[in-house]
Amino acid sequence: MASILLSLFLISLHLWLCSAQCSPPNYTRNDFPSDFAFGAGTSAYQVEGAAAEDGRSPSIWDTHTHAGKMADKSTGDIASDQYHKYKEDVKLMSDLGLEVYKFSISWSRLIPNGRGEINPKGLEYYNNLINELLGKGIQPHVTLYHLDLPQALEDEYNGWLSPRIMDDFTAYADVCFREFGDRVSHWTTMAEVNIMSLGSYDNGDFPPSRCSYPFGVTNCTAGNSSTEPYIATHNALLTHASIFHLYKTKYQFSWHFRILDPLVFGDYPKTMKKIVGSRLPVFTKSQSEYLKGSFDFIGLNHYTSLFVVDNSAEALAMPIRDYNADMLATLIVWKNETPSDKYIPSSTPYRPYGLRKLLEYFKQKYKNPPIYIQENGCGLGMEDTMNDTYRIDYLNGYIGSTLEAIRNGVNVRGYFMWSLMDVFEYLSGYQSRFGLYFVDFDDKELKRIPKLSAHWYSNFLKVKNIKKMQGVHSVALDLESK
Repeated sequence: MASILLSLFLISLHLWLCSAQCSPPNYTRNDFPSDFAFGAGTSAYQVEGAAAEDGRSPSIWDTHTHAGKMADKSTGDIASDQYHKYKEDVKLMSDLGLEVYKFSISWSRLIPNGRGEINPKGLEYYNNLINELLGKGIQPHVTLYHLDLPQALEDEYNGWLSPRIMDDFTAYADVCFREFGDRVSHWTTMAEVNIMSLGSYDNGDFPPSRCSYPFGVTNCTAGNSSTEPYIATHNALLTHASIFHLYKTKYQFSWHFRILDPLVFGDYPKTMKKIVGSRLPVFTKSQSEYLKGSFDFIGLNHYTSLFVVDNSAEALAMPIRDYNADMLATLIVWKNETPSDKYIPSSTPYRPYGLRKLLEYFKQKYKNPPIYIQENGCGLGMEDTMNDTYRIDYLNGYIGSTLEAIRNGVNVRGYFMWSLMDVFEYLSGYQSRFGLYFVDFDDKELKRIPKLSAHWYSNFLKVKNIKKMQGVHSVALDLESK
């Protein structure tokens, strides 16, 4: 049965505290439901490479990186080169024991102009990748959009700021469903909508780098941080609903398909409407009904939990507020630190209890919907990248926290680690490594080497007993010896 969802990155939406570090339980793969899926993921621009090959046109990320806007001046032109190395990579997935590979389709590779003619080479690539996965017994979970809008549509009508995006995205989704739907049973419409709203239209960190003084972290040449994040989110929600109804009516599968409230209840939360006021677009009655229930399961991206400092008095006194200020709170990484918007992706705090609490909140707030944890992982610097004992501890804790939530009745269906291998990271280029496999970006062959965490995850997936870690280093030594 085919499924579709709106994938969310909730690190900044729900934040939990714990009085003491919560230890992960003893568990094995067999402790999870038999139909629970374990996997790993990547996204098109971050892993494929071949940016100017075989008819692909530029996306907004190509434009962004070629303008030198990454801290390390990197681009995704080559990335991990999965476009040429997909057979090798699928074999690595099979060797690991992955049950699912979550990846995205590059809209500008499949339909270079954003609408109209299909690129036969792009179509061939995704067909080959899907077939290779299925041939190894790995289920593809496909994301239609992972922040890489064709530059042609951004140039034509400002992309997500225009209602015209709905027709073009729906037509693109129609092509994907028609061409790949006979083999793909799980679809994600778009990933990280709230990150797009914040990064692309409030602080300007992500393309198309729109923001307005004094809120931007970059020198944006255009934008309105007070209104555009809400306009982009509004258009994204309506586009998601359009794709849901396309699949339901045209492809005739029987499924029910800030951001979650409109999908479940048909409108924004009352508190959000009160705070944002006239800057928040309004759903018509028909749009509200169109949105309500337009998901089959929820996709959750979760990396850590942050602390919250009340900032309501200061924020409400501001003459004009942006998307961040409307939260009426400041987020901090470490307790008792000076409030800061800075989050360093190579130092992900280990707080697995936050994931369990978040999952249990979903159960209570949204009537226990099916949930896939679509991204969970931690970035490390080069000095820790191969002997990544911290990542093993991290995975052990977060997978254990997921199991605790399941035992407490939460309807979690899958866990996908980010990322399969080192990729181009949107926040840090190649400076932070999230992969189970090390990619040598200085080697022309881009050699893949399994990290210690790859051995750990593989052992877990193959139902070997992973004992509760008394000390992560002793586990690392045991794995190394094999």
